[in-house]
Amino acid sequence: MMKMPRVWKVLEEFKDTCRSRGWKVSENEDWVEVNDEYHNLLWTRDIHPSSFRKIISSGKCVIRDEFSYHIVEASYTAWLFSETPSETLVKIICDNPNLANRTAIYDLSQVLEGKRLCTMLNNTDSSVFREFEAYLKKDLKVKLRPLVSLSVNSEDFHLVEVA
Repeated sequence: MMKMPRVWKVLEEFKDTCRSRGWKVSENEDWVEVNDEYHNLLWTRDIHPSSFRKIISSGKCVIRDEFSYHIVEASYTAWLFSETPSETLVKIICDNPNLANRTAIYDLSQVLEGKRLCTMLNNTDSSVFREFEAYLKKDLKVKLRPLVSLSVNSEDFHLVEVA
């Protein structure tokens, strides 16, 4: 089975796709600016639920201009996980429609193992995240499946691996 590139490599190649669309892309941080909206891409192996809640609730993004940094409002944040996120993290999103409209989760763990499957939770209207999904499908030949439907009561679900 072929190993897929690490998350940072996937993200760097995706940023090239964004540049080709004329979008402003950070060289050193992982954000894309489109129509004065910042789409923040955070990649991690795992995160504690309290830290996750604080980061998504703040909605901030660090921007570096030549020699200084400043903080802006991130319109959207996507979490790219290299390990399957906990049910608690998914529940945090599902329990708050405001967060669900601004936050996406992509479980890339199976992609990184070469399985060509990504489970995701994306209820945003982010053009960048839609382009990321198109990139996964077209360029990496990855099938996307929802982690959970936001139309169900989040207390009634359990994450399962779908083969």
